[in-house]
Amino acid sequence: MLSKLWEVRLAARRGTRREFLKASAGLAALALPAAAPAATATAPSPLLKPPRLRPGDTIAVVNTAPMVPRAEDRPAVTRVLEAAGLTVKCGRTLQRPPGSPPLGDAERADEINRFFADPDVRAIIPLRGGWGAARLLPHLDYDVIRRNPKVLLGFSDFGALLLGVHARTGLVTFHGPMGLSSWDPFTLGHARQVLFEAQAPRLVSEPRRPIHRFVSGRARGPLCGGNLTVLSSMVGSPYLRVDRKAILFLEEVEEPYSEVDRMMTQLDLAGILEPIGGFVFGQCTRCDPPALNRRLDLDRVLEQHVGALGVPAWRGASIGHVERQLTLPIGIAVEIDSDRGSIQLLEPAVA
Repeated sequence: MLSKLWEVRLAARRGTRREFLKASAGLAALALPAAAPAATATAPSPLLKPPRLRPGDTIAVVNTAPMVPRAEDRPAVTRVLEAAGLTVKCGRTLQRPPGSPPLGDAERADEINRFFADPDVRAIIPLRGGWGAARLLPHLDYDVIRRNPKVLLGFSDFGALLLGVHARTGLVTFHGPMGLSSWDPFTLGHARQVLFEAQAPRLVSEPRRPIHRFVSGRARGPLCGGNLTVLSSMVGSPYLRVDRKAILFLEEVEEPYSEVDRMMTQLDLAGILEPIGGFVFGQCTRCDPPALNRRLDLDRVLEQHVGALGVPAWRGASIGHVERQLTLPIGIAVEIDSDRGSIQLLEPAVA
């Protein structure tokens, strides 16, 4: 049975109608039980850009993870964001005393819904990552979000909300710094270009980060991606939209290369990788070879998965769990150049 499924899949990838029909006929002969009716597909929402940020705008800080923040987190994030010229509004998920019981999924999601409905709030950002953000997706009010577009910025586990909100509303969301990020000049400068100045900049990594090219060339397409663990866990849900010819970007933290291989395999088996137009991997922070094979490295894993696709692909961007980060708009058309290691926005990401 499994061998027949693989024959169909390989025939489809080879692109030969004769091989595909032959393999499919063999699969049909197995008399599989009738499959359940497929869910009705919905057309992707049109692209929706949030208004640009201006000095003095109010940015709401939320905590999407179930754990209670440390007492020092709230003043720390307020100080950093106010220094960046923003007015800070902390959600009640940040105001609970240490030792409080965790808030439920619906309560944490309701705070995001209320901030989207609040006309004084122009951007929403998480305090940090962690876990549990994807659990909020069924509780979000996507009609409210669609009627009140605003900047949604963060990364790591918060990437589930970036991907889910974009998939359900068409809102351009932003993979970039969070409340407790370093907000160094490199990070803040790129965020200002994209979010405040409505530029379409050419995004390049800091010079000290080497670029490893898998496939040479340029490619254009809508930008999509985030943390590999988070994105791969959303495969098959209505909260992940990877358009054909998309430029897929990924990053990871504290995973052995064998787990990176496992998750990349999942994306491949789910049909996520084959239709993409280009690939960028950022940083694999504190990742190590697996204990069973210390010779396995990240480039070998990625080469096996994206090298055969034949699309421009490279690794080494300032994306992920690092101090100096790029701000990447999910849904915006970009052109990547794997020889230069650059991501060129083809239009502003904010209105």
